[in-house]
Amino acid sequence: MIYKQFKDKSLSSLGLGCMRFPTDESGAVDEAKAAEIFDLCMKNGVNYYDTAWFYHQGKSEELTGRLLSKYPRDSYYVADKMPFNKFSSHEEVVKTFETQLARTGLDYFDFYLLHNVSDDTVSIFTDEKLKIIDFVLEQKRLGRIRHLGFSTHASIPVLKDFLAKYHAHMEFCQIQLNWLDYKLQNAKEKVEILNGYGIPIWVMEPVRGGRLASLSSDHEAVLRTYRPEESVPAWCFRFLQGIEGVTMVLSGMSDLSQVKDNLKTHAENKPLSAEEQAALLSIADQILSKRTLTCTNCKYCVTECPMELPIPSLLKLFNDKFLVSGSTPKGKITFPDGKMPSECIACRACEQKCPQKIEISAIMEEFAGKLK
Repeated sequence: MIYKQFKDKSLSSLGLGCMRFPTDESGAVDEAKAAEIFDLCMKNGVNYYDTAWFYHQGKSEELTGRLLSKYPRDSYYVADKMPFNKFSSHEEVVKTFETQLARTGLDYFDFYLLHNVSDDTVSIFTDEKLKIIDFVLEQKRLGRIRHLGFSTHASIPVLKDFLAKYHAHMEFCQIQLNWLDYKLQNAKEKVEILNGYGIPIWVMEPVRGGRLASLSSDHEAVLRTYRPEESVPAWCFRFLQGIEGVTMVLSGMSDLSQVKDNLKTHAENKPLSAEEQAALLSIADQILSKRTLTCTNCKYCVTECPMELPIPSLLKLFNDKFLVSGSTPKGKITFPDGKMPSECIACRACEQKCPQKIEISAIMEEFAGKLK
């Protein structure tokens, strides 16, 4: 395992993102399989575990704490996040933090983030009535937060404004960074901004929720001409190994095969050459030249849907059947959980939570129209 120094801590370069635990047919977390993932990670030197209030409909924090509790407390680091809830008062902020400690069974968080500072949520974190930043700084002073940072999907102007005001308090920043979002979500510019402030970079969605784990046969053939021994997911991590400022890469590994492949990749540092990076970014340009949906399967939208639609699954189905193929599919389409896109009532509650800013209601309307 590669380790990187962050202040007084030696962090595994690979961290476990606790948003995509294995689930059973009902959608509930399969705790036995999740435990196997934690065990394999711990035995192979992964020492960073990232959870949040929203993950697995509030179950991730509790499970993360329980699965780690059998190991010595000084053998792992836990990261949690202040959610971007529409808090009604400062007291509700305090209660949320105390609930998170209780859920995880911890006395303190090694790392704590303001979760998803974005154009739509920055006003929550900077609201003088809620006093969120004052509160987390006080918890840091008390030792209940050891290191404070933030995650963001913000536009460049909003990111710059937030950093101009609060950079002195932010020890690290978590951004969506991969070879597709390098251009698609201005990740390259965000990297440059953070490096300018000297703020270490934490990476989320390195494989874009698994969307970059496999490519077309033509694109995979290009990559094999350079590194025939590397898997497609490994290219995602090798790309990040060459990005200045990257300290931590989180992967939401949901089965043992993913863990083993990622452990193999993170056993050594083999960043892409300039020629290899150019080849990979050329593939990104080809993908972005087509209309595709950018869903990462974070499932934030699902909890907001009054119709209980499996939105990520429907978006993937629409993308695969109509956008990637570029033609009308033949035969019957099987819908996840029997839910149809026509059931969407266009309330747009899901869109308020979507980090990728997908116009979900419009997609569902288009999807339904194509089925007529």
